[in-house]
Amino acid sequence: MNNIGQRLREARKARGMSQTALAEKIGSSRGVITNIELNIVTDPQPIVINAVCDALQINKEWLLENKGPMDTGSGVSRSAKVLSEIYTYAQGLSEKEQLFILDLIRSYTKHRSG
Repeated sequence: MNNIGQRLREARKARGMSQTALAEKIGSSRGVITNIELNIVTDPQPIVINAVCDALQINKEWLLENKGPMDTGSGVSRSAKVLSEIYTYAQGLSEKEQLFILDLIRSYTKHRSG
């Protein structure tokens, strides 16, 4: 990954986001994203870079210089928050209800990967 455009495209696709969706999320036009990805703009405005990194939850240093990991690690903390919320709700359930929910998760996981 030699340039910012390629890295931006990789990060955007890794998040399953279209150019239009990313542009809307950062409050710009699709052309801004397209021009960066096609290396028409090789030195984007800092405000655009910051917004893109925030929207995609990627490291600014990775995007600009290909240094360090792509991800900021925010996904891990989000996952921990989701699991914490599941745990909180599950505490209010009876053991029978908890086992039912656990069976649903197991069934979902089995069918999703199979």
